[in-house]
Amino acid sequence: MSGILEGRVAVITGAGNGIGRFHALEYGRQGARVVVNDRGGARDGSGTSSTPADEVVAEIIALGGEAVADHADVSDMAGAEAMIRKAVDTFGTLDVLVNNAGIIRDRTITNMSEDEWDDVIRVHLKGTFAPTRAAARYWKDRAKAGEPVAARIINTSSSSGLLGNVGQSNYGAAKAGIAGFTVIAAMELYRYGVTVNAVAPGARTRMTEGLIDAPEGDFDPYDPAAISPLVAWLGSLKSADVTGQVFGSHGGFLSVYEGWRHGPSLDVGRLYRAEELNDVVRDLLGRSAHNERLPVAYGQGT
Repeated sequence: MSGILEGRVAVITGAGNGIGRFHALEYGRQGARVVVNDRGGARDGSGTSSTPADEVVAEIIALGGEAVADHADVSDMAGAEAMIRKAVDTFGTLDVLVNNAGIIRDRTITNMSEDEWDDVIRVHLKGTFAPTRAAARYWKDRAKAGEPVAARIINTSSSSGLLGNVGQSNYGAAKAGIAGFTVIAAMELYRYGVTVNAVAPGARTRMTEGLIDAPEGDFDPYDPAAISPLVAWLGSLKSADVTGQVFGSHGGFLSVYEGWRHGPSLDVGRLYRAEELNDVVRDLLGRSAHNERLPVAYGQGT
């Protein structure tokens, strides 16, 4: 198959269902050889099944592509290393890693259990770090050996972490962490020929069940297939000069998150006194960009 990913080899985690499944199919259509990783668990991470990953592999092969299934736990260091080795052993190399695997266990902070916190952080955040470390070590070794490297990592963040969402402190913290991880990984790995970007998707999947209204009319602005063209482009050779970015995407909408940076500021050239900060802070907040999701307006009060 030909396309913008022709000849590329990709590992895509969490690719048995939802957005990840569409990523894998799009990569197959665009000519990539794909390792389809998925444990086959429920949306909360419980249970395992080889069926989802195996079925996606069969779909890619039916399209005329090449794919192999992997059922490793992305948060297990040895499992992540084996997943990367599978790509190299099966297809001879690795060019792209798409970190997409995740679970959801929504609860307000006062009701959240320790396990609900730990499991979501582990799967999302450690499950991004573990495959990234394994892939980065492979590319670093190749670069140090003098081989050309044009590798790509695409992580999955979320507006829940970048803008906030009630009931998702665990999920949002993990997704915000992934955005920060993306920027730092981009800084560290660029010298080895690796770019690192992230996508914060908006899509109707089992992960967002009950959170997104049903579409009206023929066009679905939250069609999970809508995210995959961007993820394919980011995995291609065409995106070589793009790194450290977080993109928002749903339907026909595409944005670039501008991230943390200094906004309005004031330097008085001395130490501040607590009693003068009310006016100073409120002035700065009044001139700053607002997070429209917060329940209070900035700078109001006495």
